[in-house]
Amino acid sequence: MNKQTEHQGHLMHPIARISTDFPSKFGIPRQSGLVPALKSTLIFEPEYRNPDALKGLEEFSHLWLIWEFSESIQDTWSPTVRPPRLGGNVRKGVFATRSPFRPNPLGLSCVKLEEILWDAPNGPLLLLSGADLMDQTPIYDIKPYIPFSDSHPEATGGFADTHRDDRLHVEFAESLKALMPEEHLNALIEVLALDPRPAYQKDPDRIYGFPFAGMEIRFSVRDGVLTVVNVEFTEV
Repeated sequence: MNKQTEHQGHLMHPIARISTDFPSKFGIPRQSGLVPALKSTLIFEPEYRNPDALKGLEEFSHLWLIWEFSESIQDTWSPTVRPPRLGGNVRKGVFATRSPFRPNPLGLSCVKLEEILWDAPNGPLLLLSGADLMDQTPIYDIKPYIPFSDSHPEATGGFADTHRDDRLHVEFAESLKALMPEEHLNALIEVLALDPRPAYQKDPDRIYGFPFAGMEIRFSVRDGVLTVVNVEFTEV
């Protein structure tokens, strides 16, 4: 699939797609950088696999990704949305949020560039950490993160400042941990601590589940404690 987006007579092409451990939206961190242990790979479309286009990129530690909310495209848009951070009960202007339901379904994420695999099959490939994207999300552009201009320690964060993340305590039986590849375990625990449940679902008796890295993760949450109740492999 190589979807094109027409904008005032100009066709925008995905330049790449990202490979992550999230085949669906459930469980993905709500912002980039919240789970540094999450690894991903950016794979360029064939016509953009030109090493010259990446010359100098290795000098930067972090990148901006401009991407498409490919699973949230709608024919219409609303001037107000209900941010999950506010429990889904308060409306804010769409341009005051990072909601996927926007006039143009574009997202912006800051990720860490871990390595460039120049000679890999289908390369060059970008190995990244901290991405908040679903597997196979189309990427429209990559820009280097520039600390002196992109970082603003004095910035205020609106409603996001007054609703900081209260991380859950994660209980994970050793017998279930033993089922998981070590490279995925720490990332999953960090994902679960962020509370992947929808803001409007807080039933302590409900068993929630989502796919992650070829596994189905089942859990419940009660009194600030998230308990993993089962791990089932869905891929060989």
